Amino acid sequence: MENSTEIVSFVLAAYGHIGELKYLYFSIMLLWYLSICVANTTLIIVIYVDKKLHEPMYILLCNLFVNEIGGSTSLYPLLLSQMFSDTHEVTLPWCFLQMSYIYTCGSVEFCSLAAMAYDRYVAICSPLRYNVIMNTGRVGMIIVLVWTYSFVNFILALSFVIRLKFCGNVIDKVFCDHHLIIKLACSVSALNQISDLVFAFATMVIPFSLILVSYMKILAVCLNTSKENRQKAVSTCTPQIVSLSNMFVGCIFHFVDSRFDVALVPDKLRIILSVYLLICQPIITPFMYGFNFPKIRQSFERFLFHMK
Repeated sequence: MENSTEIVSFVLAAYGHIGELKYLYFSIMLLWYLSICVANTTLIIVIYVDKKLHEPMYILLCNLFVNEIGGSTSLYPLLLSQMFSDTHEVTLPWCFLQMSYIYTCGSVEFCSLAAMAYDRYVAICSPLRYNVIMNTGRVGMIIVLVWTYSFVNFILALSFVIRLKFCGNVIDKVFCDHHLIIKLACSVSALNQISDLVFAFATMVIPFSLILVSYMKILAVCLNTSKENRQKAVSTCTPQIVSLSNMFVGCIFHFVDSRFDVALVPDKLRIILSVYLLICQPIITPFMYGFNFPKIRQSFERFLFHMK
């Protein structure tokens, strides 16, 4: 068994499965990352420039676009550089930093969807009081709460990990995974195992519960309203439901890959599934919410016209 003091870096072993196709994967991932940044940044600029979009729903969307860029940046730069590394080593501080960045952005994603569900609940269930309840100050407070909650949530989880002494340093993934790092510890206390579960509960279950309550109340109102209003409610809520469904699919892939032996799955497919959420969600969001919304699409067209 290695001395715990000798562990100064982790090895991201999953890059060894990439093989000779690394140049192809590098080109695809670089293009994908640039597409994510361009699509989300464009929508942030459009919302910022067009004062007609300075409404609660679009401000919350803007916050979501910012988070998509942040979440992608936590993965892609390191991923691209590691593809051409011979050792695939990441120092402990950088690994902890990436882990913190990835999981904080994941928590922000769930909490942002909860905030947007609450916004739709107010808009549909209390339309006459919408502007009073969802005023600028309230929206700003919600965004600050989303980020504060997510940051504090993972800082508490991280505080248990950084104190661990490690007897192994091989992580069979392309990024620093919280659960796998805990498994590398020389001894894992019940407190560390509980903290991992508490973090997962706070990240997913609590926001999902808030989303579920909001949509149940929206459904109750829609059942007692006209067909036209029901269709309008469905059209505004559908992107959030699709986004939330995709989030849970990605979380299931990540959970299974981290905690169970999936030897039957080909290595390259397993790598893709493990980062499914960080690959798909950031590009789905701008098209599902941004370019799909008539007001944003019209503003985008005006933005392009003025740019010419």
